[in-house]
Amino acid sequence: MDLKIKKVKDNAKIPKIATSGAAGMDLYACITEKITVEPQKIAVIPTGIAIELPNPSVAAFVYARSGLGIKHGICLANGVGVIDSDYRGEICVGLCNVSDKPYTVEPFERVAQMVIAPVIVPTVTEVSELSDTERGEGGFGSTGTK
Repeated sequence: MDLKIKKVKDNAKIPKIATSGAAGMDLYACITEKITVEPQKIAVIPTGIAIELPNPSVAAFVYARSGLGIKHGICLANGVGVIDSDYRGEICVGLCNVSDKPYTVEPFERVAQMVIAPVIVPTVTEVSELSDTERGEGGFGSTGTK
């Protein structure tokens, strides 16, 4: 699969896979000055890149970096970012600070990771009934905790 990446800002850093076993590639903050994300606030961080996915059967998913989340309480404002195969604009990362301390994003800091994954686009059919299962309508916690 060929992932085309375009710099939309001259100083952007192109993401790459760091190790042979890595699932994602790091996205870098394309900023010239530090940005502080205050506790319980959100900041939108530009990456300076746009991508072209090869076809509609794949999408790019933007996830938090585990180190930022565990060590500093920095996560993605929308949980997981979804970049559709037809989007050609700049990728930006919404960071949310769920800690009680400010966090400062440095220029070209790794702020998120992007994973390319398959997407199944189903045919949608409205029905009046669904098939029965052993679980049925059992929701949150209905299968127990152990």
